[in-house]
Amino acid sequence: MIRYFTAGESHGQALVGIIEGVPAGLPLTAEYINHHLRRRQQGYGRGGRMRIETDTVEILSGVRFGKTLGSPIALMVRNKDWQNWTEKMAVEGTGKGIEKITVPRPGHADYVGSVKYGFDDIRNVIDRASARETAMRVACCSVARRLLEELGIHIGSHVLSIGRVETKNIDALNSMIRTLVQKENAWSIGSAADRSEVRMLEKGTETRAIAAIKACKKKGDTLGGIFEVIVSGVPVGLGSYVHYDRKLDGRLAQAVMSIHAVKGVEIGDGFENARRFGSEAHDEFISSSKKAVRPSNRAGGLEGGVSNGENIIIRGAMKPIATLANPLRSIDIKSGKNVTSRYERSDVCAVPACAVIGEAVVAPELANVLLEKMGGDSLKEVKKRM
Repeated sequence: MIRYFTAGESHGQALVGIIEGVPAGLPLTAEYINHHLRRRQQGYGRGGRMRIETDTVEILSGVRFGKTLGSPIALMVRNKDWQNWTEKMAVEGTGKGIEKITVPRPGHADYVGSVKYGFDDIRNVIDRASARETAMRVACCSVARRLLEELGIHIGSHVLSIGRVETKNIDALNSMIRTLVQKENAWSIGSAADRSEVRMLEKGTETRAIAAIKACKKKGDTLGGIFEVIVSGVPVGLGSYVHYDRKLDGRLAQAVMSIHAVKGVEIGDGFENARRFGSEAHDEFISSSKKAVRPSNRAGGLEGGVSNGENIIIRGAMKPIATLANPLRSIDIKSGKNVTSRYERSDVCAVPACAVIGEAVVAPELANVLLEKMGGDSLKEVKKRM
């Protein structure tokens, strides 16, 4: 089975990842991974860090002559900003003379992390809890994504809303998305969204979202939003209804919820279905050329924890980033005094990047349920079983 681990701090020397369980013979290049790393760095509202870093991956093991070997794949993305942090983030030494961070940011892992691990310097929490970690997650997950593409499964995403800015005609937007996916595949949505600074598919909504981010930045505030991940080409029968921990919807929801600042996930029309009658919520069957087809996809491609052959639709709700230029109230954990929170260089809005990360994190979950059903140690073997 595919699993991956990431290591590294935001201002450390590098981010490192290991992904194992990838079948042998999968075509893989650094440029394929770098393409998705570049997509993660884009988006109106990103902070100064993105002007420093140009994320590129080094494949250290597990690939020879452009194809995977079936052994663990080791990846590394170097942090260019490390040169400015060599003393503050040194691996060795005592840290004498380095200022300790003692004021936590509300909404961040600062406070809970320092209590959990007994730190008297919140910098130890900040640098690992940082969303910088998702660069390596995208790198690792892109390997699983590459496997899915070889098997005809494609992933795309777009941003539905930023703050209170959202499309005024959701039915027209959904119709456009369905047409694009049917004509090509879900990646066509991701590719189209990449042409927008905020990864929105409607020009008018994009313009209003950019204006909202500009106004937010002037106030020293931040904005969250909702993104949608779409997966096409998923066959019927992946996942399981037999045990709670094998349900595909649960596994996908956990993957998306694990992204920094994501506080809500729904599959298909999850929350809206809760407001409907049963007759309005479920996807009926009709027969077409003796095959079962659906005129709707309110279930988001999953029933009973199992894929039903329709496009998988997952939405994630990202809260506003916790680091504000106009800070909230906090305390100094050393002195116990009331103070204002500190400012750590950050984004104003990272929802477009979060959507790309959402594409990435669902890939290993989908690859695993596929390998559970099909098996195979090489790409050739998996393809034959498909």
